[in-house]
Amino acid sequence: MADNMFQVKIITPDRIFYQGEASMIEFNTTEGEIGVLKDHIPLTTVIAPGIVTITEAEGTKKAAVHAGFAEILGDKVTLLAEIAEWPEEIDLERARKAEDRAKERLSRKDANLDVTRAEIALKKSLVRQDILA
Repeated sequence: MADNMFQVKIITPDRIFYQGEASMIEFNTTEGEIGVLKDHIPLTTVIAPGIVTITEAEGTKKAAVHAGFAEILGDKVTLLAEIAEWPEEIDLERARKAEDRAKERLSRKDANLDVTRAEIALKKSLVRQDILA
C-alpha cells in the first residue's frame, strides 16, 4: 500500500458495497461536504444524501449514497449507508418519477404530510439524477 493510501469500506444493510484502497474519499455530511485523506483526525459523522467520490490509484469512482454514518480513523474510513448505488444501478426514469411525486406531495401542503420524508425522497431522487448527469 502506498504511503498516502488508506482502507475504505462502504456497507449497506444488504451488502458490502465497496471495499478497497483510496488516497481520498469525498462525501456529504449533515454539516457539509468533507474530503478525507490518510491520517485524518478521528471523526464520526452523519452522512447526508449525496455523491461519494473515491479516489483510487487507478482513478475515481462515484456512487450515490443516501444517509447513514461515517467513521473516520487514521488509516480507515467506513461508511454505513442506508442505500448506496453505482450509476449503472440507477433507473433514471424511476428517479424522475420519484422527483415528480415528491414535488407534488410537497406542493399540496396536506396537514397529514410527513414533510421530512417527502423532502428526503426528493433529495434522493435528485442525487440519483445528478450522478447520471
